[in-house]
Amino acid sequence: MKRRTLDILFSAGGVVLAGLLLVLGLVMTSNANFAKTYVKDQLSQQQISFKTADALSAEEKQSACLVKYAGLPLTTGKEAECYANDFIGLHVKSVAGGLTYATLGAPQSVLTAKVAAAQAANDPALADLQKQLATVTAQRTTLFQGETLRGLLLTSFGFSVFGVKGEQAATVAYLVAGLLALLSVAGFAHALRTPKSKSFAAPELVPTIVDERPVPVG
Repeated sequence: MKRRTLDILFSAGGVVLAGLLLVLGLVMTSNANFAKTYVKDQLSQQQISFKTADALSAEEKQSACLVKYAGLPLTTGKEAECYANDFIGLHVKSVAGGLTYATLGAPQSVLTAKVAAAQAANDPALADLQKQLATVTAQRTTLFQGETLRGLLLTSFGFSVFGVKGEQAATVAYLVAGLLALLSVAGFAHALRTPKSKSFAAPELVPTIVDERPVPVG
């Protein structure tokens, strides 16, 4: 095969691949922009703001991100992660001594049964049992609301991560596409400078040594 033909084939292939990577980069950029805009719009509608620095408690001030975002509106995935884990997560743990909405279900059921039994038996402990049940019910409601909001914020954070990853993938695609384009241009330039008659990896001709010594007769 001629060297010029080979250069042109490889260069053309590089151009095609660079074009495909460029299209991939544009698609990933579009997805990344959509993720950013969507997360920002959804979080802005919640109208959540971080507490100002002077309003933070001693425990809250131990969180670097709560101090960093103090007083700002919550509009990004990273801010949603901070608010969910370092603010809501911190306060949810103090509602029922570390118990969750799910684990409070059993105590609530037990107290409900005890209240029903006390009512049927006119037990003097009814008032105390009703108070305990009201406390557990209120705690469970608070935990449900807090854990639900925390889960929604973390979902928004997770969606924003896809946008960040898409942006990174687009950057890599653009860089590789640019590199391939440069190599293809160099390949075409080399093809134009290469003589048409030059072959690629042509076999070398080894000169044959002919033995011209006289052959004895008789």
